[in-house]
Amino acid sequence: MEVKVVSSEKELNDAYLVRKTVFVEEQNVPEEEEIDQHEAEAVHFVLYDGSSPGGAGRFRVIDGIGKVERICVLKGQRNTGAGKALMNRIEDYAKANGITSLKLNAQTQAIPFYAKLGYETVSEEFLDAGIPHKTMKKSLK
Repeated sequence: MEVKVVSSEKELNDAYLVRKTVFVEEQNVPEEEEIDQHEAEAVHFVLYDGSSPGGAGRFRVIDGIGKVERICVLKGQRNTGAGKALMNRIEDYAKANGITSLKLNAQTQAIPFYAKLGYETVSEEFLDAGIPHKTMKKSLK
């Protein structure tokens, strides 16, 4: 299992393929909401198991805080450590770029996963693309 910072069109397309499979096909998020106006400014990550993409995510910096977004893992890769590997790589990238605090909007069903990684819930529940979420934060200091 390897998590790469996307550096080619193929890798970006692989990340989009995973996101489309998980969010659009599995969770019925409208495709026009899934691929949004922030793609060009984001740093994208793709997880490979061999040559096949199995996970994806993106990262942006907003007002000095790292925002982790669009974290997803294909069904066949879940419960294998793929999600943790993806998050660890994004956190390492953030630290290497001087970011000391991260936030993300977690689907409520994923809150226990992020809590195990040290994220704390900091908001009430809200809907994003019709799915319940809560904002979570983590200090990297």
